[in-house]
Amino acid sequence: MAFDGQSGVGPFRWSHVGGPRSRCPFGAGGRGAVSASTVGLVKHTLFAALALLAVTSVSAAAAADGPGALGVTAVTPKSPQGARVGVLAGADKAGGLTGNHFCTASVVHSPNRNLVLTAAHCLSGGGDLVFVPGYRDGRAPYGVWTVKRRFLPDGWSKGQDEDSDMAFAVLAPRGGKEIEDVVGANRFVTGTATGATAVTVTGYPDAREVPISCTNRPHAHSGGQQRIDCPEFTGGTSGSPWVNGDRQVVGVLGGHEQGGSTANRSYSVVFGAAAARLYKDAAADP
Repeated sequence: MAFDGQSGVGPFRWSHVGGPRSRCPFGAGGRGAVSASTVGLVKHTLFAALALLAVTSVSAAAAADGPGALGVTAVTPKSPQGARVGVLAGADKAGGLTGNHFCTASVVHSPNRNLVLTAAHCLSGGGDLVFVPGYRDGRAPYGVWTVKRRFLPDGWSKGQDEDSDMAFAVLAPRGGKEIEDVVGANRFVTGTATGATAVTVTGYPDAREVPISCTNRPHAHSGGQQRIDCPEFTGGTSGSPWVNGDRQVVGVLGGHEQGGSTANRSYSVVFGAAAARLYKDAAADP
């Protein structure tokens, strides 16, 4: 069902993951002549140490460019991928966004290159809205984009069914370009198995002016809901995308308890046939 929103909450987890320490004891010694077996041991140990150093360097580089440890929340680094996530705010607040954003949304690919995904409860209110991708500290590095049309599931519009708490918004072009032309997009997919891979959740708490991210593996909560344990996802993070390693959006923060009742555990609807139909309708909108 299409509508031409505003509201928002979205809590959610706590997890502390410590990295294991690794030890590589090295010992050899003796004065005078060194036996062949000792030389062999030294060579083996040196090669092992060099291999460990190489693996550690690769792991450190991956961590610097990737999500880091599972279940740990941190400020999202600036990146092309992060630019696809932004805040929703009332159009009357576009000139002063600090403290005035209320939900999160993200750009998903569509033929018309103008679509964002969020929670249905973020779009079901009144008033004109804007989307600000890559928002940080009151700044809109990729511009402020007007929401021109909303697509909410019938299940949400008619009864606020928590298994239908996802929605799309079509954005008006800006400067002759569509939003996807400026920041790119992730792919919206349906029918993926819950927990098949870890996902990264990125969102904007109301009380912060920068996005946060956490990576973990989702689990089934019910037939229509999935959950993830990640700390600090408080009000304002509703609509945060759940993105897997293939840059596919497989969840959106919302659903059960409109996202969750604590900051430690978040929920998402399971994207099935109804979500696929809604996407088809929204993606066809010019």
